[in-house]
Amino acid sequence: MKKEFKLILIILFLVFIPRGEKAAFAQSFSSSELIRNAREYDGKIIIYSGEVIGDVMSRGEFAWVNINDGENALGVWMSAVSAKEIKFKGNYKSRGDRLEIMGEFHRACFEHGGDLDIHVQSLRKIENGRMVKERINFDKVSLGFILLGVLFLIWILTLFKHK
Repeated sequence: MKKEFKLILIILFLVFIPRGEKAAFAQSFSSSELIRNAREYDGKIIIYSGEVIGDVMSRGEFAWVNINDGENALGVWMSAVSAKEIKFKGNYKSRGDRLEIMGEFHRACFEHGGDLDIHVQSLRKIENGRMVKERINFDKVSLGFILLGVLFLIWILTLFKHK
């Protein structure tokens, strides 16, 4: 009886395993993997995460956002409502919010002129962005003063040489 029960459970498990187009859903991908295997993932639901960089480019009810995972940046098409959740965008003065998005990957999106993109279905903020304080590198400041002193010394020596 136990063998039959186990066999029935195995058969049920095999019957209800997700297949086909949505099979990529549960897996997170790097930008390099998506670019390298674009044909394989075209039209599939994927998970991608990274830092928001650059500007949020609003287009009516939608917006373009670039998300960089440390290797490449991918264009992401999302609702303007979702884009409003983004508080920090990565640039020289700040770290951008880190997002995890789930959406449909397009190798050559017909709707957006053949560009590679991801159409967001849901997003989750992994980490808030922040302002980045620039620190003064005192070694470089010291080196600058030393070089300025050497330049001044050379200028004085050339003045004495011409007299």
